Amino acid sequence: MAQLGVGIGWRPEIADAVERLPGLDWVEVVAENICPGHLPESLQRLLDRGVRVVPHGVSLGLGGAERPDAGRLDALAERAVALGAPLVTEHIAFVRTASPALEAGHLLPVQRTRDALDVLCENVRIAQEALPVPLALENIAALVRWPGEELTEAQFLTELVERTGVRLLIDVANLHTNRVNRGEDPAAVLAAIPPEALAYVHVAGGVERDGVWHDTHAHPVPPAVLAILADLAGRMRPAGVLLERDDAFPPEDELAAEFAAIRSTLEAAAGSGPGAPAVPAVAVAGVGAAAVPAAGGVPAPVAAAVAVDGGSPAAGAVPAGAAAACGSAVPGAAAPGGSSGAPAATGPVLGGAGAQAASGAAAAPDRLPAARTRVGLEQAALLSALVAGTPVPEGFDRQRVRVQARALAAKRADIVAKVAPELPELLGGRKAFREAFLGYARRRPLPGGYRRDALDFAEHLLVRDLPADPAARRRLTVWWRDRAGPKPPGRIVRWARALTGRAA
Repeated sequence: MAQLGVGIGWRPEIADAVERLPGLDWVEVVAENICPGHLPESLQRLLDRGVRVVPHGVSLGLGGAERPDAGRLDALAERAVALGAPLVTEHIAFVRTASPALEAGHLLPVQRTRDALDVLCENVRIAQEALPVPLALENIAALVRWPGEELTEAQFLTELVERTGVRLLIDVANLHTNRVNRGEDPAAVLAAIPPEALAYVHVAGGVERDGVWHDTHAHPVPPAVLAILADLAGRMRPAGVLLERDDAFPPEDELAAEFAAIRSTLEAAAGSGPGAPAVPAVAVAGVGAAAVPAAGGVPAPVAAAVAVDGGSPAAGAVPAGAAAACGSAVPGAAAPGGSSGAPAATGPVLGGAGAQAASGAAAAPDRLPAARTRVGLEQAALLSALVAGTPVPEGFDRQRVRVQARALAAKRADIVAKVAPELPELLGGRKAFREAFLGYARRRPLPGGYRRDALDFAEHLLVRDLPADPAARRRLTVWWRDRAGPKPPGRIVRWARALTGRAA
């Protein structure tokens, strides 16, 4: 079977550079940032060239206490079929809680406990049944460690694979992050991974600040991450390796150099390693390799079966940080807005991936409701501390939780600045905007989307008669009025909201 090869994460800001990248074999795209039937021209040109495109989801939250959202699963399945993808990928993470209803806007680590593993395995099985192609899950980077963990990362991943048959997307940058932040050994994880379970590999950069490694995807790939990639490639030959870059995009020649460094690392490992056999490329369940063109593109029977929904998505169907509204994706981030709501494709499409599940021991059905409740309560307590300013739960490193909370607020500020680029200008520059936004966000969880967040932030400033400069305040009022309604709320309403906010 064909290998994926060496690829890069496709982002609008570097679309032209990606098209010109020497030796490009495939690309990965954030699933929530594309709309079937309305693909960016650059991405369509890559497909026409035979470059494979793999959708990478960020909003399912399969590690959360709730069952996976059917609308999000349908949207991910629709994108997989529209792109002719050999597989789809997601994360071993939670991103929201149902009670209270909170959104992280970020991938947060799952407890490594039996309860959390039972819930994750059941959610994975639900997703596998709903998706038309195999699913692979990515290990994530973390700043905090859950108290009372019962399993190491290696044990957690291997048991997940044994019980569900799910494939793994190993991010070597995340292994490095967890080594620095949590003292975990990347080699132990690599030694535990069954070679046949490896779908592909992510490589990315980050930065260390005050002894904490931040997985930014906005810095060059460091030698330590390439060393972990070399270790992995010496143990098994990955079907694909992908460079991720989401922000602070470098000049085209620097991007090409990073891409070339990854290929050189793989070639050096292949030349000096023990000659491990190549890992088979991802098979398409129920159809076979012949159904996916070796050079990429959409298989003819799939293309014929997909009915593209060209209409507008249902407004507010998906909370902040989840699926993007078609045509309104935020560059470099999962955009706010609704899921497409289109039904999953029917007909002779790629075979159901539920067949991939292994016969590992499942949790007793009567255990799952109680496990979901326990996992949900624990995750809600942590997420509330991170985004709503409630006390840090017992057993957590309070300083690390504060670092994570600041990182979440900073990421939220960056996305709002992309959604509403006028706000930094109205507030006197990026620094002034960031300081004001972080003060606003400290005890205000993410609302129904980043555009709503931008409006609420502007209203928050106006309630407090900010900015101090009357002319700037008038400009902000005009900006708010153009987007939110006929006029800002009256003084009595503003006082009431301010008092309510203080009470909360």
